[in-house]
Amino acid sequence: MTTPGQSPTVSIRLDAPPRVASLGVGVHGTGAATEVFRLPDLWQLHLYGYSAELTVDSVVHAIRPGRVSLVPPGAEVRFRYRGRSEHLYAHFALPGSGPAVDVPLVQDAGAEAPALGTLLHRAVVVAPRNPARAAAELWTALWRIAELGVPGGPARPPDPVAAAMAHVEAHLADPLAVPRLARVAGVSHNHLTRLFRARTGTTVVGYVRERRMVRARHLLRESTLSVTAVAAAVGIADLQAFNKACRRAFGHSPRALRTASGPVRAPAGGQRNPVPR
Repeated sequence: MTTPGQSPTVSIRLDAPPRVASLGVGVHGTGAATEVFRLPDLWQLHLYGYSAELTVDSVVHAIRPGRVSLVPPGAEVRFRYRGRSEHLYAHFALPGSGPAVDVPLVQDAGAEAPALGTLLHRAVVVAPRNPARAAAELWTALWRIAELGVPGGPARPPDPVAAAMAHVEAHLADPLAVPRLARVAGVSHNHLTRLFRARTGTTVVGYVRERRMVRARHLLRESTLSVTAVAAAVGIADLQAFNKACRRAFGHSPRALRTASGPVRAPAGGQRNPVPR
């Protein structure tokens, strides 16, 4: 049998929401101990609450509670049950055409299993009256499954830069000193500074300043919030300081930025929208 670390991978494209064909709670093993089937045109997602044996195209996998499988269209699937067996399932198409993400065919969801179960249960409940919402819940579950770990290897190690970036995006209105971000990221002040420089080409302070200005530009140009409210929303309560920050980043005052009809240059002093690797 394969182990999670040896599981073959499947390539999925998640740049567009799935087209859902069926969602539900499957109850098996009460009539027959073995089932064999194939879905020619649909993906299969299962979140397991039992122990069993799954064979996909002659490769055998051990199923245990908390494991999740993603089976591609056309694959032959054989389940060997050990009595009553209940799982959450989704059958769907993936219409995306963007970059592929490699995911283990079977893997342990670990601490994510309860969250995945909640998403799939919600999708099952809302599907009859709100198919678009069900597709959104399933899409979220698929992204979380894709991020469970590195295919064919150990779990993905924590990414201090990604953790710090996520905290910045969620707390732009709050004070964002480097020591606070270092604590969130679980590394020292100096180490986070070095990691940010290597990843983004700028400092932590420069990154925070850039993200604040990107958010401020959006709110000034796309909302009717007052300049005072925009400044507070990006953590710069002093209007004089906000005015200076906008002029330094964009060459315009906040009010001029709001009324400018043409494109406005990206914030100065940092890489635009650095992406965690």
